Amino acid sequence: MSALNEMSGLKKEPRGKKRKLTAAERKEELVSYLFLAPWLVGLAIITIGPMAASLYLSFTDYNLLQPPEWTGLDNYLRMFEDTRLQNSLGVTFLYVFVSVPLQLIAALALALILDRGMRGLSFYRSVYYLPSLLGGSVAIAVLWRQIFGTSGLINQLLALVGIEGMGWIADPSTALGTLMVLNVWTFGAPMVIFLAGLRQIPTMYYEAAAMDGASKVRQFTTITAPLLTPIIFFNLVLQIIGAFQSFTQAFVVSGGTGGPADSTMFFTLYLYQQGFGNFNMGYASAMAWLLLLIIAAFTFINFIASKWWVFYDD
Repeated sequence: MSALNEMSGLKKEPRGKKRKLTAAERKEELVSYLFLAPWLVGLAIITIGPMAASLYLSFTDYNLLQPPEWTGLDNYLRMFEDTRLQNSLGVTFLYVFVSVPLQLIAALALALILDRGMRGLSFYRSVYYLPSLLGGSVAIAVLWRQIFGTSGLINQLLALVGIEGMGWIADPSTALGTLMVLNVWTFGAPMVIFLAGLRQIPTMYYEAAAMDGASKVRQFTTITAPLLTPIIFFNLVLQIIGAFQSFTQAFVVSGGTGGPADSTMFFTLYLYQQGFGNFNMGYASAMAWLLLLIIAAFTFINFIASKWWVFYDD
């Protein structure tokens, strides 16, 4: 081996001793750091800096007008007695646990239909993706408020068949449901990802199953679903994170109040009210870190549970 190294001009470095970089390598390393500099500066100023400031403020009493006053764990202990915060958590959990599965089911169903192949597929794919781009906008939230209003489109359609409508947004029992429907309607992004995953499944699997007499349902449960589990897992994690952070829809539809009767009081909306409505920025910062911990916990649980249901074809 030593003879081969000598013949090839290679010299074995002593273990634990770092090889000195040549002038060309040092120059290349410097250039790489220069290209990374804008991202590193942005990470420090836009992400790490505000996070550190928020963590500090979560232990203070800060009203935006006077210097923050250190209060220790008071903001976090206050959460155990805040019934509106607990209600907002319940509303948010219900919204996430109902709307996210329905959204993924709708996205997968439509992806299966589009995967069969049709003329103008790129057009339909763009049309179905459009709601995902607009769903979180103020304009769509205002439109949604009009659709489900007392004299909105839904009640007008019901009137055609002799059914008297109701104020869907004004009723606490249905107000949150309208926001769930809005979230399900924004299925475009996961649908496109599902469609890409379906295109990666080899057709030979389906051909072999068809030769064995397997039905379409059987092919889906034994071929499509198992091979698509990594995509399902990816979409599930992303949509859960996004649903926990939902804010615009509830703010616009309820007029920023979370009403009626706090039925649309998302956790993010209550955080906004505390920080910018009541000027309790210290308490709002503590709530933000609670939300971060909740999202991290659900993400961790999903990764742990994925060992038992996600199949990687490797």
